[in-house]
Amino acid sequence: MIKITPEAAAQVRRSAETSNTQAMSLRIAARREEDGSFVYGMGFDDEGADDTRFVSEGIDVLVSNSSKDLLTGATLDFVEISPGEHQFIFINPNDPAHTASSPAGDQT
Repeated sequence: MIKITPEAAAQVRRSAETSNTQAMSLRIAARREEDGSFVYGMGFDDEGADDTRFVSEGIDVLVSNSSKDLLTGATLDFVEISPGEHQFIFINPNDPAHTASSPAGDQT
């Protein structure tokens, strides 16, 4: 479904420790705007009734059925955007604006 790189997994673990949410799963979401662009979001959450749960790089991940098709084949990475500035990016072949780095909407 979604691949999480080792760098992103390490940052997710650090974020979970900092926010004391180690017992929660990482929710990843996407929606298509009216203009066709994608908006991404992520955060720690509990499993809901319409969620798909899977594990990538040791991270428990939740994706709602409404986001599943938009995120299939995507990769979540954590990269250095400029010296000293890191952020999560989604590399998603389903996104019409697909490039090597698409900034994440909400950062963990």
